[in-house]
Amino acid sequence: MKLQLKLTFFNAISKLVIVTLFVLLLPGVIENINKNYADDRLVKQKDKLLEIVHRDGIKGYISNDDESYGSYLPLKEEYISLAVADPVFHLDTIEDEKRMVERDTIDYRILSHTFYVGKKNYLLEIGKSTDSISETTKPLQNIAFQILIGMVLLTILADQAFSSYILRPLNTIIRTKLVRQKFPSFTSYNRVRTTTSDFQYLDISIHRMVQAIEQAFQKEREFISNASHELMTPISILQSKIENMFEQDDVADETKLRLLEMQKILYRLKSITKTLLLISQIENEQFLKEDKTTTAELLQELYDEISIRLQDKNITLNMQVIDNVELININKFLLFNLLFNLVNNAIKYNRIDGLITVTASWSGGSYQISVEDTGIGIAEEDLPHIFNRFKKMKKALSEDSFGLGLPIVKSIADFHNIDISIVSEQGKGSTFTISLPAGSINASL
Repeated sequence: MKLQLKLTFFNAISKLVIVTLFVLLLPGVIENINKNYADDRLVKQKDKLLEIVHRDGIKGYISNDDESYGSYLPLKEEYISLAVADPVFHLDTIEDEKRMVERDTIDYRILSHTFYVGKKNYLLEIGKSTDSISETTKPLQNIAFQILIGMVLLTILADQAFSSYILRPLNTIIRTKLVRQKFPSFTSYNRVRTTTSDFQYLDISIHRMVQAIEQAFQKEREFISNASHELMTPISILQSKIENMFEQDDVADETKLRLLEMQKILYRLKSITKTLLLISQIENEQFLKEDKTTTAELLQELYDEISIRLQDKNITLNMQVIDNVELININKFLLFNLLFNLVNNAIKYNRIDGLITVTASWSGGSYQISVEDTGIGIAEEDLPHIFNRFKKMKKALSEDSFGLGLPIVKSIADFHNIDISIVSEQGKGSTFTISLPAGSINASL
């Protein structure tokens, strides 16, 4: 999952938690707000009534013949009462209480307050029904919830836009300096513009790392190329001297056997040296891609070259050119070597009376050539390392490594921008599949 998506996901989750808490707390908050508003209104009504009483006197509400005064709205939502109280009685509260009004018991939020006018103590009660107080709770909750959802959506969009802006340099670094970089072919350093110091440090660190890798690759290439050239001369001289010794009549049979063993070792050493030199030349792009051929012609030449090797194990080689196409912009010599090494390995690690099937066809929108064998297969833990040079692996049939055949295959594939994949199961065989790029196919054949 991308970092930007993770940040957006985290922001969305955190806001969802906030919304959930808000929804859970909202009824209580709205109720408390309504209650405080109602209490404030009751206090204002009390202050206004006391102001009138102190200005105009109590007679406007209670005459000399009356002991109390009461009034309420037609729907009984509010009421006010004023009565003479005991001189020692004192009260100043706002509480929820029940009152009987015309045989109806109603819940009220009641302000109770005692005050003196003249020499008498009066009890003032102003009540507001709790139903009228709470009737605005639901609309306020809906309004608050809608505002909250709108704000959450706006903040998510803002977070997405900001994270996209702030992470743009990181995406540029990954896209231009890692994902699209073809190792070990490097380009000049182009600094990524960013005001974030962490990204600036990452950019220069990657550049320095790439420089170190480039230098290491270059040294390896130079060493392999120089060593291969230097080794070829003494190897050729030794081979010539051994061949001359074979022609001498006074050489004993036992000596000839040892010379033969030495000749085999030199032949293997020469083969390894040539292979390393070939890999070096491929990686240094010393070959041209200007050849043309058809799949059928290439596979026929391969069959003619390698068929003699099938006899030792009585292996059957099937060539199936289902879709014949013209291959263009290739190096025929290298592509032939790629297929030759794959089929040669299929022979080398196959069983007696085994089968090798080479298929060329269109599959999944790409042109593929697959080499399938019924050999010993490759262990799952060895699959990630099969293209590594000189990687030693435990194999059956007294073979102790893959040698340099598959590294050559990988180098040629990379040179032609060919994708190569492998499916293998120990004891059942392996299938190597190469997918050629569109620029190497002329499908109009």
